[in-house]
Amino acid sequence: MAFTFQNPQLLWLLLLIPILYYLYNLATQKKKKEAIKFSHLAIIKKAMGQKKTLRTKMLFYLTLAAITLMLLGLADPHIPLKQTKEGVNVVLVIDNSGSMQATDYSPNRLEAAKSSASILIKSLKPKDHIGIVIFESGATTASYLTPFKDKALHRLQSIKQRDGKTAIGDGLALAIDMATSIPNKKKVVILLSDGVNNAGVISPEESVQFAITNKIQVYAIGMGSEGRVVLGYDWFGNPQYAELDEDTLKAIAQATGGKYFKSVDTQTLDEVYKNISEDIKREKEQTSIKNWFFIAAILTLLIELYLRYGRKRIIQ
Repeated sequence: MAFTFQNPQLLWLLLLIPILYYLYNLATQKKKKEAIKFSHLAIIKKAMGQKKTLRTKMLFYLTLAAITLMLLGLADPHIPLKQTKEGVNVVLVIDNSGSMQATDYSPNRLEAAKSSASILIKSLKPKDHIGIVIFESGATTASYLTPFKDKALHRLQSIKQRDGKTAIGDGLALAIDMATSIPNKKKVVILLSDGVNNAGVISPEESVQFAITNKIQVYAIGMGSEGRVVLGYDWFGNPQYAELDEDTLKAIAQATGGKYFKSVDTQTLDEVYKNISEDIKREKEQTSIKNWFFIAAILTLLIELYLRYGRKRIIQ
């Protein structure tokens, strides 16, 4: 466990400790010489006995220890402790474009995605915040970041199917912006899509750079089936198939330090969200422990005062 100091310049004051120790020894030696010069040898032995000398040194060392602890406290030491107080900002980005109406998932892809996403929301810790972004031809906010999971679940269930195209870049950029709206938290974005980026004003590559700049991890979920899924037919009767751009989703996850998951049915989608929930790590943050040093210094001084002036004081 490594120490860091917010005010490391104050550590130079620790040089006072060896200086005080040197001056103490100098004064002690001078006192002994004066006693030898002006006193009878027997009186010297009685006044400057070894036991009393050791006790006197012990009190001095306690004083030095208290000063050292106070100086270390003033330098404001920090250690990495598990982050439980601040929590994590989690933003779900859900594709609700036209292709999400495919029925290879029951009852369709969008409803299956909403059901699986609720598993993750329910698993979050009390201090975590959850937000939801949806995207099709553009992106919009379904639920702002909130610590109230029930509110987010209600907003999640109210998401409706749209017929637009797929603007992955817009959805991801809006989610990143939302994740940064509450500072001092770890930030995670979970992006789900079943299509190819073919709309919007922000490219996936631009949104990835936005995520990297803000140190945001992106978990990407590709939603599809083992076989080809027909979405409908064009004017000439040709079938229109759902297409999943796994390469783009993999690149997003890899570039931001996240992971890519492939879902092929409702069961695997549930497992994906469970795995992501378990994979979200609580960061360690630098936490000040200066008060520990101040308390230790006060206790040391109290011990020194008790030994010096208490009922069982060691110096008469």
